[in-house]
Amino acid sequence: MKKIYFASLALFIFTGCSKDFLKKYDDRIEGSWYISSVNKVGIGGDFDDLPYREGSFSFKDDGTLTYTDGLGNVSSGTWDIQKRNVNDEVIRTFQVTTVDFNTQFVRSEFYDDMNFRGTDHFVATINNSFRSFVTHFRR
Repeated sequence: MKKIYFASLALFIFTGCSKDFLKKYDDRIEGSWYISSVNKVGIGGDFDDLPYREGSFSFKDDGTLTYTDGLGNVSSGTWDIQKRNVNDEVIRTFQVTTVDFNTQFVRSEFYDDMNFRGTDHFVATINNSFRSFVTHFRR
């Protein structure tokens, strides 16, 4: 009886839930995302130094993106996710670079770690000496 219960439960989980967790990060990020919050952990540092504190992104499958800041200014650029093995742990880094061609303003950020927390939420972390900035992206 337990075998039937567990088989039914497994079938329900795999047919009723999103299978995004099975996709590569490059595929999961495609689409529209906005920055819901940025949290600082540790001492020092200033949010004003961050190039992306608010706004929305549209990530495309070819590694390009469109970024709209909080004031409605639109920039174009590229994104890249790299997978690395560090101390028997898999870490994904995330690089975002955009250019506003009207003002020639360039923004770029390298996130030391990136993790999906669900289908509609991922976090990207910048680690810098005594502080970290954790950016929350949502659909």
